[in-house]
Amino acid sequence: MSDLYVAVVCSSNMNRSMEAHAFLVKKGFNVKSYGTGEKVKLPGASADRPNCYEFGVLYDEIYNDLMEKDKNYYTQNGLLHMLDRNRRIKPCPEKFQVCNERFDVIITCEERVYDQVIEWLGSRRSIYNQPVHVVNIDIQDNHEEATIGAFLISDMVTKMAQSDDLDNDIDELLHEFESKCHRPILNCIMFY
Repeated sequence: MSDLYVAVVCSSNMNRSMEAHAFLVKKGFNVKSYGTGEKVKLPGASADRPNCYEFGVLYDEIYNDLMEKDKNYYTQNGLLHMLDRNRRIKPCPEKFQVCNERFDVIITCEERVYDQVIEWLGSRRSIYNQPVHVVNIDIQDNHEEATIGAFLISDMVTKMAQSDDLDNDIDELLHEFESKCHRPILNCIMFY
């Protein structure tokens, strides 16, 4: 088990961050996952009518709500399966902007979320006065991409955990990773 404390952040703490959370836990990493959106949004029966929930609503409650609305539709589109996975990992989606934990690395799953994390970290007074590496890898918000993204994030975190001096090694490590996975990586250091 690594001493590295990792947060994985997407918009709703439902798909991408939770898939990576599950992968990292299985590999023995100390990980939490979050969302940065105003609300938790899941596809609805039509594109213009998503299912919206507050952060903190139990995955069980969301699961039951979708079961009542249309069990066949939400089984077929994979949402019930995803929620079943999520409720085995933690009780509910959590909003990043209300957490006070200190992480070594925060990995975001899209550039907009990366910007929100950086803005939030920059707007608050540093509590721990410790550096945190904020890294973005763009992952489309669908089941297949979330699985691929979780493999990539797991590989990236494994390489970070093997470093004896992550602060000095991270630029080279991410450059090599970016070349290998053929996806642009954004990164910066913020103080937490």
